[in-house]
Amino acid sequence: MKQSRREAREAAFCLLFEWSFRQEESMESLIEGAQGREPAAGGFASELCTKAVQSVQELDRLITDYSDKWKINRISKVSLAALRLAFCEITGFDDIPPGASVNEAVELVKSFGTEDDAAYVNGILGAYLRSGDAPKA
Repeated sequence: MKQSRREAREAAFCLLFEWSFRQEESMESLIEGAQGREPAAGGFASELCTKAVQSVQELDRLITDYSDKWKINRISKVSLAALRLAFCEITGFDDIPPGASVNEAVELVKSFGTEDDAAYVNGILGAYLRSGDAPKA
């Protein structure tokens, strides 16, 4: 059965969260180790994780630029994984509307983090989209 984009995002989010603690390991290794877990980490989830890790320095620069002077190491790992995921989608996938990326990131943080995390993620992504720096939908 084909995985929905929402399920793929959740798998990607979980892998990016795990990678934030195990950056010495390659994303390919983490994806391989996640086989058999739910949600499954295939197709779009793997592509998203791989692209996010490959561009993590640029993603973290964007997060820092829009996080009102918060350093990356002060941002919760849940929020950071969601922000990396959303920024990766917004900047790297032309076929995904930016609003969908923001909504999905906020929903993931609501499920795995706190309401404060959700408001923080929404604020950073909203500021980026309003800035004019974001790619046009």
